[in-house]
Amino acid sequence: MSLDVERLAAAVRGPVLLPGSAEYERERAGFQTGFGHRPAVAVGATRAGDVRAAVRFAAERGLPVAVQSTGHGIVTALDGEGVLISTRRMKAVAVDAQARTVRAEAGVLWGEVIERTAPHGLAPVSGSAPHIGVVGYLLGGGVGLLGRRTGYASDHVRAFDIVTADGRLRRVTAGSDPELFWALRGGGGNFGAVTAVETALLPVARLYGGGLRFAADSPADVLRAYRDWTMTLPEELTSSIGLMTCPRSPALPEPLHGRYAAHVRIAFTGSAEEGERLVAPLRVLGPCVTDTVREMPYTQAGTIYQDPRVPHAYFGGNVLLRELDPDVLRTVADLAGPGAAVPCAVDVRHLGGAFARRPPDPGAVGGREAAYMLRVMTGGTAAPPTAARPVHQRVYEALKQWTVGRSPNSVYHDGAPVPGDRVRELFAAGDFERLRRVKTRHDPHNLFRFTHNIPPVDGN
Repeated sequence: MSLDVERLAAAVRGPVLLPGSAEYERERAGFQTGFGHRPAVAVGATRAGDVRAAVRFAAERGLPVAVQSTGHGIVTALDGEGVLISTRRMKAVAVDAQARTVRAEAGVLWGEVIERTAPHGLAPVSGSAPHIGVVGYLLGGGVGLLGRRTGYASDHVRAFDIVTADGRLRRVTAGSDPELFWALRGGGGNFGAVTAVETALLPVARLYGGGLRFAADSPADVLRAYRDWTMTLPEELTSSIGLMTCPRSPALPEPLHGRYAAHVRIAFTGSAEEGERLVAPLRVLGPCVTDTVREMPYTQAGTIYQDPRVPHAYFGGNVLLRELDPDVLRTVADLAGPGAAVPCAVDVRHLGGAFARRPPDPGAVGGREAAYMLRVMTGGTAAPPTAARPVHQRVYEALKQWTVGRSPNSVYHDGAPVPGDRVRELFAAGDFERLRRVKTRHDPHNLFRFTHNIPPVDGN
């Protein structure tokens, strides 16, 4: 180790690792395997003090900083330079059942929060995958499992603990720093390294939900039927539909192996009887190969989407749509369906309801007027981003006249810096310049740029 790194190692409790060791490779690895961070120094933080030491080390030397918990949402890869702060060891969870809040450190996963809050009859505003990190999800806004009832997850945040580029640990609330608090709720990891977050809990102990899988030999017709169904729903029911060619995997039923199939996912907070009545129209879309819809405790909510848990490569993005025009659905099916030039998974999430209502103190989340989010994803190594990107882009171009923005949580790039115009699309008109002013105040040298980067006002 150089003398500088030895000093850093003496200042932190966790490991400080350089390239060339197995420990370094494990520390930098994330859920995204298509690309990843390769820093000059990796710091395995165990506490906020470790994060402060790592940020100060980087700032004193003008080195950029990347922060990673699970590595699901890597946007731009740090390659051969800078400091990676890995927060996966920061696992403290504190539940205040009376206040209906939870404080989670930066390495905590949603599944861990769910397990701690369920005994109190409470649930967090979590997403579809329990193995996703709490902090990154909330910084991006959070399109939650019950979002049509609850709105964006970031709207429920009460406080952030964050180390800004000056090395200070701050507790940021609506009262202590309104502008930074606004920016953190939707503006991503541009403003520092979040060490913990406090967010509200919901009095939800159970729900009626699950998934229906069936062959989708006519994907445009299936999409149209799903769209028509969603227009009849109360906001207590949040749903989505995914369409893809099923791999020959033991995780999927044999009748769907190699077939193009639809998976409708449902989460409803009303009674099972009412839920069954609402779901009934879906059962005529085709013979269900799997039907997991049932009443369940919230601790089983992670089974609804059956999101993959094995790390893998993936690339994709999304558009937020004011409506899902039935005439354009055939175009989507033609461009990204079973005949696409590269394999694609199409995912449509029903928004509206509480997503569309602005809370009294909204964060930087854009596109609240959207009625749907449409995602296009390509996974595996057979189709690299250079091949998938044009296919995905043709879908987005076909939807341009209905597009009102994009969601940061579901934009997965290929590790290269994201063009500035793409970052602007993530925010409402006027908010981007406001975010740049907050960035300038707290990170004028753009140390925290390995994200959907918002440059400071005097930056490029």
